[in-house]
Amino acid sequence: MSEQQISAWLATQQDAMVAMLRSLVDIDSGSYNKPGIDAVGAVIRAFLEQQGITVETVPRSRHGDCLRALVPAGGASAAAGSGTNAGRNIVLMGHRDTVFPDGEAARRPFTIRDGIAYGPGVADMKAGLVMNCFILAAFHKFGGAPAPLVGLFTGDEEIGSPEGRAVIEAEARRARVVFNSEPGRVSGNVVTGRKGGVFMAFRIIGKAAHSGGNFTAGISAIEELARKVQAIHALTDLDRGITLNVGLVSGGQSVNTVAPWAEGQIDLRYVDPADKDDLLARINAIIAQSFVPGTRAELTIRGEFLPLTQSPAAKALFELYVDSAAATGFKTAGEFTGGCADSGFTAAVGAPTLCAVGPVGGQAHSPEEFLHVDSLVPRAQACARAIIGLERAGL
Repeated sequence: MSEQQISAWLATQQDAMVAMLRSLVDIDSGSYNKPGIDAVGAVIRAFLEQQGITVETVPRSRHGDCLRALVPAGGASAAAGSGTNAGRNIVLMGHRDTVFPDGEAARRPFTIRDGIAYGPGVADMKAGLVMNCFILAAFHKFGGAPAPLVGLFTGDEEIGSPEGRAVIEAEARRARVVFNSEPGRVSGNVVTGRKGGVFMAFRIIGKAAHSGGNFTAGISAIEELARKVQAIHALTDLDRGITLNVGLVSGGQSVNTVAPWAEGQIDLRYVDPADKDDLLARINAIIAQSFVPGTRAELTIRGEFLPLTQSPAAKALFELYVDSAAATGFKTAGEFTGGCADSGFTAAVGAPTLCAVGPVGGQAHSPEEFLHVDSLVPRAQACARAIIGLERAGL
């Protein structure tokens, strides 16, 4: 009965979902804008508390606070408790930060054209936050969850969750399953595998000198950077899913000065967890080597994502979701992506995890980011069906 009630209620909520999504998208919430991320959290808290749902704040000092909403288990299925992780929490996860600078929400406010919504973070992943809120509200109204539901809303995923990771991992260790509401792929698929990633910065020190009158006295940090970039990029191995990208560089004092300093930022992606340590050792060796005599450099790791790999339990969760989607009226499949997400952290500590169960969108991190508005309700219904079906699937 709860499944029918939840599905029917969600079917009436698209306008309310869109209204909430508009509120979230029209708030700047770049990863370093703590007040903006917390303002998004305030909208989420207000909605959930209006539904009678308890929301706890886990304070973070530099980035957005984490919010933890709790809906107790309810219904006959909660008493059955026969699944492998029976009694543990069912986690709905999402991040409130975006990659966009302050002012972007005013420049590109939430709009809908021909059933497609646009705006900064509309798909990645404010629509997923809205979906999670309405799923929590539905179970609070009608019961039927086979275990307590936790909505975890974090604030720094786009930069590797430096403050959120500990909260995420702690929640995952006591989780029955985790649904990460990153955007559904343009294909309609969910994500069953992701690369791991490490984000690093290196700084090179050279020696300044006048580039005309005293050229030979200088030691160019920019030349050293150029040679390091070539060596780092040479570690890319597409056949093994390994990519290295120095995506940001800076340096120098003036055009007529031999550069006394330079900096670069490295994005490392990999598939096999066993490759990470070897690659980091190779990168450290490149940073330690002076291609231009007299330079010196240091490397700093700024953030890290773990790969999302599919355990047998995660495969069962995926199959349950596919069936739940079919019962809702749409087809989906599993997909691998080179992008990273917090789902890698939850999978790594043993929680069966399914990623990209959020509404369908694309072109994330760009001005063309979009969301299919008509996917809001079906994706919420499918996730709710999967939650109700956990016992049946032996999860």
